[in-house]
Amino acid sequence: MSHLFLMLSLVMVCCYAAGRLCRRLGQPPVMGEILTGIALGPSLLGAVWPSGQRWLFPVDLLPVTEALAQLGLIIFMFLIGHELNVGQVRRAGRVAVMVSNVSVLVPMIGGALLAGVMYGRFAGPGVGFPAFALFIALAMSVTAFPVLARILTDRKIAGTTVGGLAITCAAVDDITAWCLLALATALGGHTSMTAAFTTVVMTALFITVMMYGVRPLLARLATRHADRPAGGATSLLLLLTGILLSSFATDWIGIHAIFGAFLFGAVVPRGAPQVAAAAGQVRGVTVVLLLPLFFAYSGMHTDFRLIGAEPALWGWCALVVVVAIVTKWAGSTGAARLAGLGWQNSLSLGALMNCRGLTELVVLGIGLELGIITPTVFAMLVVMTLVTTGLTAPALSLIDRLAARRRTPSAGQPEGATPVPQKECVAG
Repeated sequence: MSHLFLMLSLVMVCCYAAGRLCRRLGQPPVMGEILTGIALGPSLLGAVWPSGQRWLFPVDLLPVTEALAQLGLIIFMFLIGHELNVGQVRRAGRVAVMVSNVSVLVPMIGGALLAGVMYGRFAGPGVGFPAFALFIALAMSVTAFPVLARILTDRKIAGTTVGGLAITCAAVDDITAWCLLALATALGGHTSMTAAFTTVVMTALFITVMMYGVRPLLARLATRHADRPAGGATSLLLLLTGILLSSFATDWIGIHAIFGAFLFGAVVPRGAPQVAAAAGQVRGVTVVLLLPLFFAYSGMHTDFRLIGAEPALWGWCALVVVVAIVTKWAGSTGAARLAGLGWQNSLSLGALMNCRGLTELVVLGIGLELGIITPTVFAMLVVMTLVTTGLTAPALSLIDRLAARRRTPSAGQPEGATPVPQKECVAG
């Protein structure tokens, strides 16, 4: 236990320091937490000081660390779901549906074409082309639900139109990704097509029960007990129980525990003072200790030495990165423009949807474990994940600066003159 306390303290302090440094550099703190995990893992500390890395993070403590990290993640996703402006998202439903579908379809087409080029050289032994192509297409289409949520929170745009659309589209994208992952494993011969179909059906059933069964029930309970003082133990107990049971349900279904927590947060009444007080009680420890531990734990399992030093492999890696960025960003931006958003909101939404983060790393780990992709392809896709995640914040800042410059009168225009209006469709 003493060693666990030491490890938790080290991870918490290092993640906080790296997050502060990244914030000064214009990156979200989450990048500092991810890079801290990588630095403390085999890529840096394990390569420079292997015995020290094994002493700091002994193998027998990793299951405990993972359990604490997963607990922090699901509570954080509940908080994101609870803070989601459902009314705003409902008003932008047409945009959300279009962007979600296109932001999955276009990258999957690009990934399938890329797989056709890579299959002969990089496919694992005994892996058929359909499974390999579907998995590469899936890797191109993922959006990092938890990392995106953290970026939106850090930049204080979670309640805006773009923020609400981004988190909604990312949730739909990742639920689709887990269903497609079930199909990919079925094609790889590791499960049956019946199991993949069952996952899709049960996910739809779970969403229906939460929206039309649990949500009205919670609303009636909140109304009935509205006169009770906030901050009681009963509200906290019911809240945590609902989070854990919802997470258990989606994990048992086969998608991921975080989606159950997020959906439970979305159906819990937003205006209830008891819920607000209970959510505030769990927020501090989750954001400061448990959530950084999740990012650090995941980063510690990333080893850049897998890619080697062969120039040709870096060329393939660059191709993977380009395909991932162009298909995801262009597809999301184009869909948002067709749905009626202006250029600034469309480009910002495309930049947010291009963020892949640790959801991608989870998917890649499953593909590597099943043998669908080789360690070399895994390393390439990890590099792509980090590049697209790190690109999100600078891209958003650049888009905001360019939009502000367009709204500012040009230097040659007389002061007080009316700027020439731009023909742009701006949603809302």
